[in-house]
Amino acid sequence: MPDTVVDGARYGNWTLRSASVRGDSARYRGEPRRDALLTARFGTGEHALVLVAMATGARATPQAHLAAAEACRWIGRAVGRSHRRLAEDIRATRRTDLKAGLHRLTDRSLGRLRESAAARGVEPPEYTATLRCLLLPADPHCRARVFFGVGDGGLFLLRDGTWRDIEPGAAPHEEAPGPPGDDRLTPDLGFPGPPGPYDPVPEPPTEPARDPFRFRVSLARPGDALMMCTPGLAEPLRGEPALSAYLSRRWSGRRAPGLAAFLADARVRVKGYADDRTAAALWEA
Repeated sequence: MPDTVVDGARYGNWTLRSASVRGDSARYRGEPRRDALLTARFGTGEHALVLVAMATGARATPQAHLAAAEACRWIGRAVGRSHRRLAEDIRATRRTDLKAGLHRLTDRSLGRLRESAAARGVEPPEYTATLRCLLLPADPHCRARVFFGVGDGGLFLLRDGTWRDIEPGAAPHEEAPGPPGDDRLTPDLGFPGPPGPYDPVPEPPTEPARDPFRFRVSLARPGDALMMCTPGLAEPLRGEPALSAYLSRRWSGRRAPGLAAFLADARVRVKGYADDRTAAALWEA
């Protein structure tokens, strides 16, 4: 498990930066990074679909890093098999189909971890992970950005120099401010979705995830910066105004930072917060 990974890409109207860094606590104890990060592209040209997946293994378990990496691999395979249908539904903004299908893919992916726990001879709580994902169409005419997953973390929108916490499930009755019909967000209503249209290969049902499924579709505006992150960055960003102000100054504007600059910003130390940090941010041209 490497100490640090970074990645980036640019398609159509957006630029992506992502990084995963081992926290100071884990580095001091000589433990591997519990966060895992996967970025993958399926398809080519304007029909391509980019997946960003991040997972965090259970705390104080020796195989946490393996569970996180496996969760990312399974969701990557599931999205890869269904990427054409997913891209079509995102372009058409079929929110109901997207939520149901992605809920099913997420449950199946996390169900694989329970199977792996049994094969390894450990209890499921010792081999599990949170999972958070972004689906990003390369089509420059499509402004829909899809977030889904299970577990704690953060989803933030930087607009006009101000951070907005748009994590679904935390305040399901709220939407990001904006004119009606211009920037609509789909909240997580807390109801399990019906079987979705993806992954047509029949498989036995899996135990549903313990944490609620989180889902949101956002329509991007020029100049926006959308960030998804694990708790290691979400908690200090919510709890330390100085960090929020610093990242606002650094990341405001339509020009994305380079990979090295993004990594340096993502790992800025905040007293009292020493967990792994994984973040993916999207700048809209």
